[in-house]
Amino acid sequence: MTKVAWLIFIAAAILEVAGDAIIRKGLRSGAGWIILTGFLVLGCYGVVVNTVRWDFSRLLGVYVAVFAVVSILAGRFVFKETIPLTTWVGLGIIIVGGAVIQTGQIWRG
Repeated sequence: MTKVAWLIFIAAAILEVAGDAIIRKGLRSGAGWIILTGFLVLGCYGVVVNTVRWDFSRLLGVYVAVFAVVSILAGRFVFKETIPLTTWVGLGIIIVGGAVIQTGQIWRG
């Protein structure tokens, strides 16, 4: 995976996590404009992630691993959550899955 693809995936994951967090805040506060802002940020995520010109299944399969890492790190460091061991183990499984999807073309020959 190129450095540009990594940067795009990280930016997309940050937008997706931020959009979800904004919508969550809007739902809890009852402020429709906050929810709408979250929708707009999630729309930006969709545009950004699709600038990587891969097959759709490979694109989102690999992206899910990047998103999972950013999500758990945001939970830990932004929202100050305690992440249980089972979540870290699950994250490892997701990362392995993303690596299998990413390297699948190599194995096909």
